Amino acid sequence: MPIPILMYHQVDEPPPKGTPLRGLVVAPSSFAWQMSMLNIMGYQGLSMRDLEPYLSGEKQGKVVGITFDDGYQNNVVNALPLLKKHNFTATCYGVSSMIGGTNAWDHGIVAEKPLMNLSDWEAWRNAGMDVGSHTRVHAKLTELPDDQAQAQIAKSKQELEQALGTEVRHFCYPYGWHHQKHQSMAKQAGYMTATTTHRGRANVGDDLYTLKRIMVARATNPLQFFMKIATRYEDRRS
Repeated sequence: MPIPILMYHQVDEPPPKGTPLRGLVVAPSSFAWQMSMLNIMGYQGLSMRDLEPYLSGEKQGKVVGITFDDGYQNNVVNALPLLKKHNFTATCYGVSSMIGGTNAWDHGIVAEKPLMNLSDWEAWRNAGMDVGSHTRVHAKLTELPDDQAQAQIAKSKQELEQALGTEVRHFCYPYGWHHQKHQSMAKQAGYMTATTTHRGRANVGDDLYTLKRIMVARATNPLQFFMKIATRYEDRRS
């Protein structure tokens, strides 16, 4: 059975029309019906950590991965209570050197928003959620020399583990940008999976370091949400 892995960024009130990257901001009310819809459809929402045995084929079931890129503070404020309501888990990919900062990598493109601080990350972890890595500075890996790319991938894992006292097993390529060598770097650093922005559902036997995901956007409606998860809608667009 294909495994949808959902990709979110912010869960917050969307900015005004015309704002760049507005589509990446999902309203809390939308996130609420999406989690309820998963529940009604019989899916269990899981973090990448909890999804591991399903990706390897050790377990089978009606599951969906839930991931958040960047580590926005609105994830813990607006998304975490809804995840807990449905007994779902999720992975948030943090930018390790920017805990308590903002999405400065977007400077000049969109308004900067606060990222989770250490207390937020502890609340996320203590609620049973998973911490993943998104490099140290939201790096464009394909533009870096190999040694710097390796450091971004490996040191972010170390920094998050030291800060939060929890194992960081999963990685996400910033912007989705990567080459095959970066897949090897992620594996060498000790990650179990790495997710991309390529569209489609995951299947047992897929390369665990190039996992496809399904973006949930501001404008995703209930019919689209159903089709993205339960049909080949996303697979055909990969």
